[in-house]
Amino acid sequence: MIKVAVTSVYVDDVTRAHAFYTDVLGFETRVHLDLGDGAQYVTVGAAEGAQRDLQLLLEPGHGPVAAPYRAALREAELPCIVLSVDDMRAEFERLSGLGVHFAQEPRSRGPVITAVLDDTVGNYVQLAQARG
Repeated sequence: MIKVAVTSVYVDDVTRAHAFYTDVLGFETRVHLDLGDGAQYVTVGAAEGAQRDLQLLLEPGHGPVAAPYRAALREAELPCIVLSVDDMRAEFERLSGLGVHFAQEPRSRGPVITAVLDDTVGNYVQLAQARG
């Protein structure tokens, strides 16, 4: 069986991204390596033992491939990743209370409820809750 192990999100600043994804979104640090010369290798994942085999790599987003890709996503107002939530209303209220800016407040879209937030490091992130 083949499964996703690590997927990347290109970010403006790895340190700030790490703080946002852990302190605000609630992920836990899985790997945090200092590679020297200010470079870091940082992965986060779902807290409380959920999805232990899946990590999100917070990757510097200023390279010749990442920068145009990120700019195109941002211009099109597309999320770089979709994260699932169990209770959209509760997460929206919690995150709003922490000062998170939502580009799209929760709305029903067929079988899901979605919202889009700004991760403060150059990306839109979509939250999704399955209905029913």
